[in-house]
Amino acid sequence: MGIGLVDPILKPIADQLDATPSQVSLLFTSYMAVMGVAMLITGVVSSRIGAKRTLMLGLTLIIVFAALAGLSDSIGAIVGFRAGWGLGNALFIATALATIVMSARGSTAQAIILFEAALGLGIAAGPLLGGALGSISWRAPFLGVSALMVVALVATAFLLPSTPPAPRKTSVADPIRALRHPGLLVIALTALFYNMGFFTLLAFTPFPLDMSAHQVGFVFFGWGILLAVTSVWLAPILQRTIGSVPTVLGSLALFALDFVAMAIWTDHKAVLVVGVVVAGAFLGVNNTVITEAVMGAAPVERPVASAAYSFVRFSGGAVAPWAAGRLGEDVSVHAPFWMGAAAVIVAALVLAAGRRYLAHLHTPEEHSVEEAQLVAVGDLD
Repeated sequence: MGIGLVDPILKPIADQLDATPSQVSLLFTSYMAVMGVAMLITGVVSSRIGAKRTLMLGLTLIIVFAALAGLSDSIGAIVGFRAGWGLGNALFIATALATIVMSARGSTAQAIILFEAALGLGIAAGPLLGGALGSISWRAPFLGVSALMVVALVATAFLLPSTPPAPRKTSVADPIRALRHPGLLVIALTALFYNMGFFTLLAFTPFPLDMSAHQVGFVFFGWGILLAVTSVWLAPILQRTIGSVPTVLGSLALFALDFVAMAIWTDHKAVLVVGVVVAGAFLGVNNTVITEAVMGAAPVERPVASAAYSFVRFSGGAVAPWAAGRLGEDVSVHAPFWMGAAAVIVAALVLAAGRRYLAHLHTPEEHSVEEAQLVAVGDLD
């Protein structure tokens, strides 16, 4: 919810603090850049103090820095506090996915679907709440994130069982070494360019939409709902039917075409609204399939694989918002969407070129065998 809570107030922040779109986009750049680099230390921290304490430390940092951002009076201060927020998010995100996969009963795929379902529901609900709070003040969504993270902190403290430190202490170099595995590197580079498109959509679209915080909240609510539905139901069906790599390639191709339509008809708000909402379907499918692929792309511990993948992909998330803002200011309002389309096409080309390193991922036949095994285990239970 914290991700989408801030999105509806990007334009109000620009208007009320006399900032340009590229300056406001630095809220994403500082956040994503710090989060990407900090991914290298998440394994170091969690292997020494345990997953639960790492999650709680991350949430505490978000609570503090989100509140400080909401109490700031300049765009520079907000950008700085978003960087601290990114550090907290890094400790939480990488550790949360690995913890869910290790703690949940059932297969890795089932655990990841649960993770993506929760993520999708949060992303859908966040903009609605952000729009409602943003109609009161641009500060309110930041303070709202802080309050939500207090709830998350309490839930983690009381509901998650204690997790001891890992038997083997990981190092900062482990995620870098993990990227030597071609399969993991291919997925990470695919996600880097895919995230350039994703965060172009997220960070720039509110400016040409030129709507109230409440209206932008409703648009991204529709986007989040479609993301949640496709990540939970459509992604597994496509994966079983045509396999993991073809599913991602098809989804990326459709996402690129969506960007092309938004680039051509940027002046038509109806096209932008439909383009944003429809993009949720492609993002939902990609998120589930790529996240599952990461967990099996290299023979390394899951937290290390997650950290390595996130370190690379968040680089795209850091560059794209600022680049989109500058293109929108210096070239045309259409240019950021063309950049998004180009980035997603590159993501598809990288995946297609490296698909031989991902031959071990699920094919339709392997999904059928895995399902039969799960049914057999269920029958024994």
